[in-house]
Amino acid sequence: MEFGLWEKYYKEILDDFGFSRSGDEKSAKLLDEILSTQGCLTLDELSQIVGFSDKFIVFGAGPSLKEHVLMLKENYDLKDYVLVAADGATTAMIEERISPDIVCTDLDGNLDDILLANIKGANIAIHAHGDNIDKIAKLPSFFNNVIGTTQAQPIGNLYNFGGFTDGDRALFLCTALGASEIILAGMDFGDKVTKYSRPNLEVDVGTADEFKRKKLFYAEKFTNWINENESVNVVNLLE
Repeated sequence: MEFGLWEKYYKEILDDFGFSRSGDEKSAKLLDEILSTQGCLTLDELSQIVGFSDKFIVFGAGPSLKEHVLMLKENYDLKDYVLVAADGATTAMIEERISPDIVCTDLDGNLDDILLANIKGANIAIHAHGDNIDKIAKLPSFFNNVIGTTQAQPIGNLYNFGGFTDGDRALFLCTALGASEIILAGMDFGDKVTKYSRPNLEVDVGTADEFKRKKLFYAEKFTNWINENESVNVVNLLE
């Protein structure tokens, strides 16, 4: 999605959630400064790394995640796909000894598992927004193969492919990498949260609060946008 189009949705999100654009821009500037010092991937470099396939599987952190991980592990040759984890979904994959090729994260998930995935070869798409600037500031220097993203105007080393949540941003990244097919696993658009998306949750699956429900609404909205506007076949395992 071109930024000119994305910005219309972005303004809607800022108004709906009461987010600060200046906060997003401040976080993006900090991430860009860190990546300028530590080094980072370009989109072309990432495209070469995952160029072994134009078929992708995106793992979201919804209630169906573990069921889908086990089903895919049993019935699919996962080596034929680029495996993309949306933040906390990394943990479910690690539990089943599956290493993602890409992790899309705003650093809310289990960082130990994301680091382990990184050590095993995962490329990390780190997203900067106003609410995670403290986490960006503490960004471990031992992450490697990082590509940076922002939901504001892209600057320096940062990209904006479109998307709001880790899950739908992962889909936009896949389309930017030339995906012809994207399978959605664990992408439940409803009113439930899991321990994978909320590591401090005391139960495996809980009821989403209003904030999370609104985020899931936008995740579904942008997933539908990709399905309707991009030349990629999107298959949701829930359907």
